[in-house]
Amino acid sequence: MMRLNLVLLLAVLATALYLVNTQYQSRLLFTALDRANAEAQKLAQDTETLQVEKRTQAAPGRVDQLARAKLQMRPASLAITQYVTYDPKAASENGHASAHESTAPQGSGAGSASLATGVTAATKGVATGKQPPGAPR
Repeated sequence: MMRLNLVLLLAVLATALYLVNTQYQSRLLFTALDRANAEAQKLAQDTETLQVEKRTQAAPGRVDQLARAKLQMRPASLAITQYVTYDPKAASENGHASAHESTAPQGSGAGSASLATGVTAATKGVATGKQPPGAPR
């Protein structure tokens, strides 16, 4: 009987120590979770602050002002617009893609292969007085 009581006492002590250790680990995990939640909340606030700052920096008026002041940019006009079109015949003859300048785009609409680019050089069309289709008059 004495031996059984001793075994049961050791079993109760072992389970008590296991319970204390489990509670301690639970508290450690809870504090780590609380810290992680606080960090996530701080990061969400920082993200919101950065998005507001990004919207402020990318405001159209500010971008226009910086483009004019620091980059000496100006709005595109017909005097500085050059039209570049893709010529598939020249590309097949040369063996690579080729583009040539023209006074007006060839074709119109979404199916056209021409592009209007803001190149700072006078076009032949502007020099001769011709205006490309769709250009403001």
